[in-house]
Amino acid sequence: MNEPIKIRATLAAGETTVRVLVPHVMESGNRKDPAGQLIPAHHITDLLVTHNGRTVLQADVGPSVSRDPLLAFRFKGGQAGDRIRVEWRDNRGGSGAGEAAILG
Repeated sequence: MNEPIKIRATLAAGETTVRVLVPHVMESGNRKDPAGQLIPAHHITDLLVTHNGRTVLQADVGPSVSRDPLLAFRFKGGQAGDRIRVEWRDNRGGSGAGEAAILG
């Protein structure tokens, strides 16, 4: 989880398309290791995406989401050069953030 969040935001026809790849193990707590022991749950719980400080997406995430989740969505009102910021928190107190500019 030391890998940075990958963010790509592009503007076309007045809509900003945002694609986010969040590196995270996303363990559900239901799998077992080779020794048969349960692997403890470790998953993202909260995800926030802002555009120039304004919330454009807020999500409650859980253990059913796959490893390294990929998220894609669109919103209106972005301009080339504006900033997109992504922040996440997990069930073990971990967190991460990343930022990128909208490409025109």
